[in-house]
Amino acid sequence: MSNFWLYALLLGGIIVLTLGFYAGKLLKQLAQQKDQQEKNQIAQQQALNKHDKKIFDSVLLITRAMQQEQCEFDEGCWRLSVLLSSLKTLTVLPVQFTGIFGLYDAIKDLAILDGRKTLTKKERMREDYQRMTALNKMHDEIITDLGELYHFTTEQLSNLKSSTKN
Repeated sequence: MSNFWLYALLLGGIIVLTLGFYAGKLLKQLAQQKDQQEKNQIAQQQALNKHDKKIFDSVLLITRAMQQEQCEFDEGCWRLSVLLSSLKTLTVLPVQFTGIFGLYDAIKDLAILDGRKTLTKKERMREDYQRMTALNKMHDEIITDLGELYHFTTEQLSNLKSSTKN
């Protein structure tokens, strides 16, 4: 009978060692999966940052052009609104730059390019009046937004550059 307990104890030890080995293997796999997830998240964040850097470079260019009166405010606000809306890492900008987004909202449904060519003279004049009225109403706010957007954009570009160095 004592041999029975010895074999049972030996079998139990083997089972415990086998389960311990298996648990260690699973823990190692879990650690590898966590490492891979972290690498994937870092790679995804870098891709988003790269995308946003390109957007901020364009925003900076358009903002400067608008400040130097090389770009019409209606066209600039249109372009800035579309660009800023395409950012992957920031989503609260319409609230922060209400003048730029406000003008865009006021003119986004007006005809442009080929669509404008199909309008009658009266319709074009009506749309031009709408565009000018909206621009006059929001002009001062847009000027303020441009200064703030310029500083915001340079700050974001600086942050993106420093985050890619780390």
